[in-house]
Amino acid sequence: MSMAANNREIAKQVVEAIGGRENIASFAHCATRLRIMVHDQQKIDQKKVENIDKVKGAFFNSGQYQIIFGTGTVNQIFEEVENLGLESTSKEELKSEAKKSGNALQRAIRTFGDVFVPIIPVLVATGLFMGLRGLLTQETVLAWFGMAPDDISANFLMFTQVLTDTAFAFLPALVAWSTFRVFGGSPVLGIVLGLMLVNPALPNAYSVANGSEEALIMFGFIPVVGYQGSVLPAFFMGLLGAKFERYLRKRIPEAIDLIVTPFVTLLVMIILGLFAIGPIFHSLEDVILSAVTYLLDLPFGIAGLLIGFFNQIIVVTGVHHIFNFLEIQLLEQTGSNPFNAIVTSAMAAQGAACLAVGMKTKNKKLKALSLPSSFSAFLGISEPAIFGVNLRYVKPFIMGLIGGGIGGFMASIFHLKATGMAITVIPGTLLYLNSQLPLYILCNLTAMAITFVLTWMFGFNDKMLDDLKTEAK
Repeated sequence: MSMAANNREIAKQVVEAIGGRENIASFAHCATRLRIMVHDQQKIDQKKVENIDKVKGAFFNSGQYQIIFGTGTVNQIFEEVENLGLESTSKEELKSEAKKSGNALQRAIRTFGDVFVPIIPVLVATGLFMGLRGLLTQETVLAWFGMAPDDISANFLMFTQVLTDTAFAFLPALVAWSTFRVFGGSPVLGIVLGLMLVNPALPNAYSVANGSEEALIMFGFIPVVGYQGSVLPAFFMGLLGAKFERYLRKRIPEAIDLIVTPFVTLLVMIILGLFAIGPIFHSLEDVILSAVTYLLDLPFGIAGLLIGFFNQIIVVTGVHHIFNFLEIQLLEQTGSNPFNAIVTSAMAAQGAACLAVGMKTKNKKLKALSLPSSFSAFLGISEPAIFGVNLRYVKPFIMGLIGGGIGGFMASIFHLKATGMAITVIPGTLLYLNSQLPLYILCNLTAMAITFVLTWMFGFNDKMLDDLKTEAK
């Protein structure tokens, strides 16, 4: 059976197991999960869903039934579900459904996630480019080719700068585009608004920060600068801009809509953006970044211990997308990302807990679930290990938290800083292609070893399997 045919069959089985197409209110997907709103939860056959090929776990969170397939796979399954004749959730339906589930914080962060998930692939690529540039410009590596740092041509450095700086220099355009898309506006207006925020006619944000340029003072008191690398101003311009555009479309006659709506939307939003939204939210961004930097700079590895322990609990709640914003800001403002190494240890630890369960159990089905799920965690996707195995038996999850806290503590003590974001554990080594690499590997191996031993000795035995069966009867 071809991969496409197999995915088609999986899509059919998913629809059938959750009560058929008439039970689906709406469906969408994120980076790893198919997210489905159903009319009747009782019609879902949980066992049937879990036994479907490529499914790595399924659970309810914030009113959504979420089926974990993993990066890449989820996109293919999503397309096949659409090919079955089901319409994916429109932005309006998604908003109205979201309003019915989860508290205000969960809904807000879920929306934040919807905006940032599509942007992450280009930021991953940028991080890898940064890592490669760091590797290729290292004195030790250059010495292998009989070169010194002075031998690198200015043209080559300029070329690498194009690769590493573009996504962050034009980040507001990416954010405003995605926000317009999520809130039902015209994405092309989002792109133009975002580009207006970084127009070369404005004083460059980086130059203003280092003192080589001064902000424009409008009306005698409003400082106006470019917003290279900013996130919040573009996000709120996108949010308000999309709503304003939809408001206009309902009121402007169709005959002049094509001319008037984009004109008024862009005019009003760029005035608001440069003179109100930009200055206010850029200041808020600085406050948030200062708070995060303060936490990460706490002595004695406190930040690593806390973040390493609690990170995967936050993943369980589904509000972990907020970290994307923080990592983007760290990279853009400081050029490095200390958050990544801490989170990596937490994920590696959950993978090790899952591996210990898989190696210790004599149950063939649990072994078949645990081993691939642990490997998935080592590739940077911990949900299959958490929801499929560790949380089901609770203790392995707790042992993973302990190991993650210790690994995070070490990452803080060693002051590890990634050159990018969004990839972790084994692929994450590409973000530490410098003198940090041995320490990065040490932190991960320590977190894994401690978790594996704790899980093997105290966190799991096959009696837990029997207990779960007894409870299910």
